[in-house]
Amino acid sequence: MRRRAWRDRVGAYRSRYHRRVTFYDEVLRELLVALGAAMFFGNLYALVRRRADAQRTAATRGGARGKGSRRGPTPAPRSTSNRRPAAELTQAPVARTMVYVALGFVMMVAGIASLVAS
Repeated sequence: MRRRAWRDRVGAYRSRYHRRVTFYDEVLRELLVALGAAMFFGNLYALVRRRADAQRTAATRGGARGKGSRRGPTPAPRSTSNRRPAAELTQAPVARTMVYVALGFVMMVAGIASLVAS
């Protein structure tokens, strides 16, 4: 009697999870959603901050020079400590950022759809 009750419980448990899904399938789907959402919202934030970055860059470049004298403005100092590396951008490029926003959105929606469908 006791053995039959245990088998019924195990059978009910197995019938609820009839599909073969491994732990890794579920984790990969969740990672797809997480990476897509991070790409979407991160680049969207960069697009929104674009104007503030331009204003900050203009303020630092304009404020680096002195008033000058009668002979003209004082040239900018040649120290390398204030210069940005060549690979660092002052503003996010609009076209590239929009492509990454769209790609992140597609990844996020595809991941959510795969989670819901499974």
